Amino acid sequence: MKKTVSLLFMFAGILFAICLLISNILATKIILVGPWAAPAGVLIFPIAYIINDVIVEVWGYQKARLIIWAGFAVNLLAALFFSLAIVVPAASFWHNQEAFSTILGSTPRIVVASLLAYLVGSFLNAIVMSKVKVLMKGKEFSVRAILSTLVGESADSLIFITIAFAGNFPFRAIVGMVITQACIKTVYEIVVLPLTIVVVKWIKRVEGIDSFDNSISYNPFLINQM
Repeated sequence: MKKTVSLLFMFAGILFAICLLISNILATKIILVGPWAAPAGVLIFPIAYIINDVIVEVWGYQKARLIIWAGFAVNLLAALFFSLAIVVPAASFWHNQEAFSTILGSTPRIVVASLLAYLVGSFLNAIVMSKVKVLMKGKEFSVRAILSTLVGESADSLIFITIAFAGNFPFRAIVGMVITQACIKTVYEIVVLPLTIVVVKWIKRVEGIDSFDNSISYNPFLINQM
């Protein structure tokens, strides 16, 4: 049987990848959120988790799994192409190499930390969202959206900050950064939750679908199963 995807699903997947890509570029700047310092990527990265929630809620975990790997591929390719552009010799009249490298360049350690944290956090978010939906029989979307984000974002922050900064920052500073980022991202989810609920209801009505992941495999590598 021929596999097809809807325009809304395709749009959600593209938006998911765009949010990931832009948030990684923004992360090179450190901003203050109240008294807390955080990468500027926190302004947009939580949107990727919200889209993850929407995809799982409407189309199910198997479709979310495909989108998560697509997002991984986009970010891996971006890191490789950015690195290539940095090492290629610049024109003699162009004098912005240092700034270009600062914004788009990342050490291998940061790239590994970012990609690994993204995969673990995104899959945990999707799995929790999917399983709790079945457990609650489709009720209490707000509860599972917040819970899945808290689990996923906490794992993402823990893995990224630990791998990226262990040995460079004191242990207490790393713990503080993990907790701060996880809290900021979860609060972001809560603040935009009313809009998320409206979007989910609208998509379900337009698509005529409300997926429940009964008897599926949560193996993250079975991307051929949709």
